[in-house]
Amino acid sequence: MQVVETTGDQTMLLQAQPAISFSSASSSGLVITVDATTQYQQMDGVGGSLTDSSAWLIWNKLNASQQTTLMQQLFSPSDGIGISFLRQPMGATDFSASGNYSYDDMPAGQTDPNLTNFSIAHDAAYIIPLVKQALSINPNIKVVALPWSPPAWMKTTGTMNGGGMNTSFFPSLAQYFVDFVEAYQNQGIPIYALSVQNEPLYSTTGYPSESLAATDESTFIASNLGPALSAAGLQNVKIFGYEHNWDNTAYPTTVLGSAAAPYIAGTSFHCYAGDPSAQSTVKAAFPAKDIWFTECSGITSTTFPGDLVWNAENLLIGATRNSARSVSLWNLALDQNSGPTNGTCTNCRGVVTIDDSVSPSQITFNVEYYVLGQLGKFVVPGAHRINSNTFGASSIEDVAFQNPDGSIVLFVLNSAGSAGTFSVNFNGQSFNYTLPAGSVATFSWK
Repeated sequence: MQVVETTGDQTMLLQAQPAISFSSASSSGLVITVDATTQYQQMDGVGGSLTDSSAWLIWNKLNASQQTTLMQQLFSPSDGIGISFLRQPMGATDFSASGNYSYDDMPAGQTDPNLTNFSIAHDAAYIIPLVKQALSINPNIKVVALPWSPPAWMKTTGTMNGGGMNTSFFPSLAQYFVDFVEAYQNQGIPIYALSVQNEPLYSTTGYPSESLAATDESTFIASNLGPALSAAGLQNVKIFGYEHNWDNTAYPTTVLGSAAAPYIAGTSFHCYAGDPSAQSTVKAAFPAKDIWFTECSGITSTTFPGDLVWNAENLLIGATRNSARSVSLWNLALDQNSGPTNGTCTNCRGVVTIDDSVSPSQITFNVEYYVLGQLGKFVVPGAHRINSNTFGASSIEDVAFQNPDGSIVLFVLNSAGSAGTFSVNFNGQSFNYTLPAGSVATFSWK
């Protein structure tokens, strides 16, 4: 069996360990029993976002050979960490090297309800080429798209930064989504899913954002977006509801319980408040609807060992044990100043850091890179989470998967303050392993 380990002290970073074998010897102590006969959700993948800032840095601040190598290190399952999920902003976010933009910007006071000026030309410069490059490296990638704000003229404030939707423009907004999906598909980029609005409970004048009540999101999906996608032959594009933090289950359950339900695939969550158990609360209320975990950003003021444990515990294990089909972080790349920024997070950290203050630029792989790699290199899109017991915080924690080819993947975290020894039992065979404190290991076997 293959074993790959990342330790909190960074002496091992996605490092292959000596192969180990199952035996018929009896197991003792902490025993993880892996049971492939009990399957849970199917996995779509792990990943992050080629935001405008991330894509601009990779495209403009790396030389050709650096860019080619980094894209392999991000997206190749064999030569990199196997990113298989891209959550792509539709227009500007708080991380935009281009400032604010949408796909249908109009002079102040003018509107374009028929979207005659709609264009994805902005993305053609570097975002679309990089997404296409990623897809060529890993054809399994699923692309999810969503706006941080609709075009400013669709809003009551006339600005992308903050405010609410002028709901009389809901038909135009639905067409905006259809036009986007069709434009990307014409570029060879299929869109797997859409979210209506990033973080609809948070509106700020600091960056593109919008307040959108659960009742309005429900109405828009039921009366506009769902029917518009169907009319365009795009009914297979999934719609995610909510797209905000774990601390609110009322919003997603309102949307799932509304007339929008037939069009909605499920709910997407972020990490900035609450805990992953919220996903199970929503799943229990609407068991036929799926869960995705779609955003969490690293910050520069934390430590590698602390972040390795937190991400492993809450995202790789917590989110997936609470039905998530994806684990997606935020910016795939930021510079040495946590930018280029177009908003308020001055200490956000990308999966990699591109320091362009030196020539050639220097690339640093952050803890988030190794976190994603411990799953992305081994758990293939289409895998199912399978049953395994876990021992909870400050002990041995784990989650298990079965890939489409039948292979088994077990991810284990030792969140205790000292080295921990455990046994793994599978089909009557077992092995023992000792994992350093604050470290993670991925075991995979046929």
